Amino acid sequence: MIEVICNDRLGKKVKVKCLPEDTIGDFKKIVAAQTGTAPEKIVLKKGYTTYKDHITLDDYEIHDGMNLELYYA
Repeated sequence: MIEVICNDRLGKKVKVKCLPEDTIGDFKKIVAAQTGTAPEKIVLKKGYTTYKDHITLDDYEIHDGMNLELYYA
């Protein structure tokens, strides 16, 4: 189990516990359940990298305690 922090830069930080084998799409569903938004409206970024739904967290090298930027499309 890893814990990833999503920050939307508007004062809301969401801590999400998930497995490294989960895809970004699965991760968005967990974030959507905690924030109350639709998962297809969530965009996750780190720097200039926009994460794609079908790739796993492990493939993107997302580890425990990492911060991701949370945007709403």
